[in-house]
Amino acid sequence: MEKVRGDSKKSFWADMSLFLTALLWGGGFVAVKDAVSNVTPFYMLAIRFLAASICLSAIFYKKFKGIRKQDIVSGSIVGVFLFLSMAAQTIGIQYTTAGKQAFITTVYVVIIPFFVWAIDKKKPDAYSIISVLFTFIGISFLSINNEFKLSMNLGDWITLFSAFLFAAHIVSIAHFTKDTNPIVLSVLQMSFAGIMSLVFALIFEGKFTGINNNALFSMSYIIIFSTTIPFLIQNVAQKYTHPNHAGIILSFESVFGAILSVIFLKDVFTINMIVGCIIIFIAVIICETKLSFLKNSKKNDL
Repeated sequence: MEKVRGDSKKSFWADMSLFLTALLWGGGFVAVKDAVSNVTPFYMLAIRFLAASICLSAIFYKKFKGIRKQDIVSGSIVGVFLFLSMAAQTIGIQYTTAGKQAFITTVYVVIIPFFVWAIDKKKPDAYSIISVLFTFIGISFLSINNEFKLSMNLGDWITLFSAFLFAAHIVSIAHFTKDTNPIVLSVLQMSFAGIMSLVFALIFEGKFTGINNNALFSMSYIIIFSTTIPFLIQNVAQKYTHPNHAGIILSFESVFGAILSVIFLKDVFTINMIVGCIIIFIAVIICETKLSFLKNSKKNDL
């Protein structure tokens, strides 16, 4: 019995830690929105990933003893998806609100089963299909203004594209962690993403002019609290909780992102946008839980 209580205690603290991760990532939408006003997108990504990879390399340097060529190849592939997804998201947030982007980005949870279908030939279940339908309805509400006219702007479309890239990134991680240490893979992917960001910055954004004083706090938050610390928390916490359970908790980043964007960025949410956000969140819950909590509730009633 002592072991059960111990495991239960670990699961509780793992859940609390994942909620903290979701909160930190939710704040990341606000920080990125603020930072891109003072730092160009690719330089911001370069600083974010290179700084985080250096910090994590210093912490987990022992993990890199005996690193293989295969690990480097895997890390570079995952790093490409990470770079593309984050680049699309960072560019997209310049043209939409942080709160709106937080919910559109969460759509990746619904997309993942279909990417797995393409790779592993595992057909999505009915819950995944229903989730997709709910997602499209939710995005429709997000995209309709008070006059019921389509208002999906460039930033929203780019963000939706980034959701597909995030799904590809997550599926690629699941594929490569089967044969590569997840910590090594994570550090390598951030390193490659940082290098690619720097290359694109030099090509498309010219000479780096430094970080404006107004962006120092936001950049510090992005590096420490939106990249380095959440990675550490997530890796430790997910050892003590089920992946589906973790996915539900982490999807709360969209809720925290929306709330924080209203508080700090004064984002305005219309009734249509609120309804759209709720519908998308329901889609994520359906996709992640398969409504198992309702089935368990019925069993308990019997």
